[in-house]
Amino acid sequence: MSKTLVAILLSAVVGMVAGNAMAADGQWKKDHPRRAEVNSRLANQNKRIHNEVKEGEITKAQAANLHKEDHQIRQEERSMASKNGGHITKQEQKRLNQQENAVSHQIGS
Repeated sequence: MSKTLVAILLSAVVGMVAGNAMAADGQWKKDHPRRAEVNSRLANQNKRIHNEVKEGEITKAQAANLHKEDHQIRQEERSMASKNGGHITKQEQKRLNQQENAVSHQIGS
């Protein structure tokens, strides 16, 4: 009976270690530097769009169109990440940044 108890405890410890490793891996994917950079830019552009509307620089319709473009970029980023184990490649990041640059130029100063 003692061997059975040891085997159960050992299995529990191995399970906890594996669970922690998987949780850490999920956090890495979520906070991957390339994804974080792209998503940070999208969040910044969102604030800029809101400020431009507030200041009367762009209309609500223009803002809605810009938000739609940013939403499409975010969806593309998520799609790319889902195909690459939770991260995006440098080439994908470059492509997303080019798309963000195009939206950024539409927002203004």
